[in-house]
Amino acid sequence: MYKSVTAKKKLIIFDMDGTLVDSSITIANAINYVRANLGFEAMDKAYILKYVNEPDINPAQFFYHAKAFDRDHEKWFSEYYSKNHDQELVLYEGIKALLENLKSKGYLIAVATNAYRKSTLESLGHLNILQLFDAIGCHDDVPLGKPAPDMLYKVMDELGVGVRESIFIGDGPRDELAAKKCDMDYVMVEWGFTDHSDAVRSVVELEALLEYV
Repeated sequence: MYKSVTAKKKLIIFDMDGTLVDSSITIANAINYVRANLGFEAMDKAYILKYVNEPDINPAQFFYHAKAFDRDHEKWFSEYYSKNHDQELVLYEGIKALLENLKSKGYLIAVATNAYRKSTLESLGHLNILQLFDAIGCHDDVPLGKPAPDMLYKVMDELGVGVRESIFIGDGPRDELAAKKCDMDYVMVEWGFTDHSDAVRSVVELEALLEYV
């Protein structure tokens, strides 16, 4: 879950869905919206959430029977997000106060998400936390999404911070693998889409842990 800290941290990077934002309903519905536009039947929502963070599958193939995501997938997914984020998205309890506290202490704060940039900006703006982030890395900003480390490198390069001065907080194996691939300290949280045996269980516990980085 959490390696020994190698240096004082300047940058705290968060995954979005399942870590900051309870978007489980929206993600499942958006995937099914894309599937409907492709002529496929809807998948069970619990089934979607079980596999959405699975690192050993190609999500474009798994959900859309395509080799890779294309512009239509992005357009339809973002279209659903734009129409429904204000009814379906909520912050996990205590997240906004945590982010504000970290900012007040001088940390740089960033997001690294496999969501598309348009829907990410709309979601964080709707939830009134967009202004708290110093950088945002999205799936369409980099050649490869998580579990590749590309967006972590993008965020660090943008802010001029090294890997030893950064830490990543996420809720799934894709996040953990991305951190491992660039040798970044990582914290797994357990209030999102995936079950873990070794994880931080509450925002209060996460804030207490971050006192030591």
